[in-house]
Amino acid sequence: MTSEKSKGMTLLLSKPRGFCAGVERAIESVEKALELWGPPIYVKHEIVHNKHVVERLRSMGAIFIEDIDDVPIGARLIYSAHGVSPEVRKHAQKRQLFEIDATCGLVTRVHSAVKRYAEQGYQIILIGHRNHVEIIGTAGEAPEVTTIVDSVKDVEALSFPIETKLFYITQTTLSLDDVKEITDALIAKYPHIVTLPSSSICYATTNRQMALREITDQTDIVLVVGDRTSSNSNRLREVAARRGVKSFLINDETEILPEWLEGVSTIGLTAGASTPESIVQGCIQRLQELGVNRVEDVVYTQEDVVFQLPKPLFNASFATK
Repeated sequence: MTSEKSKGMTLLLSKPRGFCAGVERAIESVEKALELWGPPIYVKHEIVHNKHVVERLRSMGAIFIEDIDDVPIGARLIYSAHGVSPEVRKHAQKRQLFEIDATCGLVTRVHSAVKRYAEQGYQIILIGHRNHVEIIGTAGEAPEVTTIVDSVKDVEALSFPIETKLFYITQTTLSLDDVKEITDALIAKYPHIVTLPSSSICYATTNRQMALREITDQTDIVLVVGDRTSSNSNRLREVAARRGVKSFLINDETEILPEWLEGVSTIGLTAGASTPESIVQGCIQRLQELGVNRVEDVVYTQEDVVFQLPKPLFNASFATK
């Protein structure tokens, strides 16, 4: 009987993968707050969409909440990387909470643009998943003039008069493929519509999708290591599936099924922007146990982006030195 190890499978590791600068900043914000002030530290929503990260921080004393009323008056509250609406901030201020804003800077850029164009009299078309926490927060900047679309069908249903001033912008973690289809439909329907000079899809989302595209034509199967609640991880799996490659989203190595690898010679592996590298390494080890005997890095680009900690944490850290 032929052993699994005789398959001699190759594993192509897509780079960049895993943590981006915004995720690193958000996680470090919770860690630093716990270090400076001790538990409990309250966090609005999961700091990033990854159960391994959330469980580790919870074990250190972080308390993740959805309702601001669950935070004791005067306590410290961190906003997650996904951002929050102005209404959430007002509510927190009424409860005299000590606010620490770990919103990714690229999400903040989108919030600012929505607010600015709404003040200039534009109707805002926000491309994204309407139930995603980032979209909820962004739409909250100008709810009375914001319309959310997440498909070409949604665009076809729009009924703005042709003279309406329109501005569109996207969720930062969307698929490049999907956004192109939707924006093409928007521009065809409303040729005068405007947007920002550069894409609002974040650099990390773009880089991880482009890096995965580089290897899909060489692979029989793609594994994306990431949480099922992670938008950018789901989009990565879709990038491979759209190109006809069998693909699976896995939380960690325990979810890899040996039968997926039957008849496979080359595996592609990437990870969402909120996935720790330690989890990726566990998946690599498991794949080696299942027959991978060659591992290659495929580098699309190098990332050197760094975001400074939120001011309250930066200032407090500086004061303790």
